[in-house]
Amino acid sequence: MRHLSLLSLALAALLGVRSLAAQAAPARADETVLSPGDSVRIVVWRKPEFSGDFVIAPDGSVTHPLFRDVKIAGIPLATAETNLRRYLSQYDQNPQFVMEPLLRVSVSGEVTRPLVFAVQPGTSIADAVARAGGTTQTGNRGHIRVIRNEPSGNQRVFFVTLTDPADHLSQSPIHSGDQIVVDRKKSAFKDFILPALGVIGSVASLGLLIDRVTSRP
Repeated sequence: MRHLSLLSLALAALLGVRSLAAQAAPARADETVLSPGDSVRIVVWRKPEFSGDFVIAPDGSVTHPLFRDVKIAGIPLATAETNLRRYLSQYDQNPQFVMEPLLRVSVSGEVTRPLVFAVQPGTSIADAVARAGGTTQTGNRGHIRVIRNEPSGNQRVFFVTLTDPADHLSQSPIHSGDQIVVDRKKSAFKDFILPALGVIGSVASLGLLIDRVTSRP
């Protein structure tokens, strides 16, 4: 009886640890939905010909001759994995594989390396900017535009700041197709004083020309 009690306590403790770990760990990417232009990393055990990083085609399939009939995009990741498993079952009774989604995001403007690249789900907007080398000295870290495609087909534009660690938007995960634009800092001299001086100079020149014309005999 004593051994059974100890075993029960040990099992309960193990389940408790697993429960806490599940709560602490980030949610699995089952809610991720891939779109054409995104990528997927597939690793199939003992089958290198099936493994690699592949771009999602416009029809939602994988751009690989062996996977052209496997539907990946526009469906939950769990369903995409089921489709892949069903396909691989033609070659292996119990296929062992890993499928990792990679979302397409572009970072442009005042960053060191403007580019379009693929990142894992859960990558934050701030991490994406860092991946592009961070902002330049003239980049406006306090006012970064994010252009996001909504499921309705419309685009939504919102702003985040990298200067405030408490800004939750900068730490929110990117979505497929996000466009992150770092604008140039406003310069009082270049953006306001110089244009004003140009206007004043133009007005003064126009005044002199009028004066010369009206002063002729």
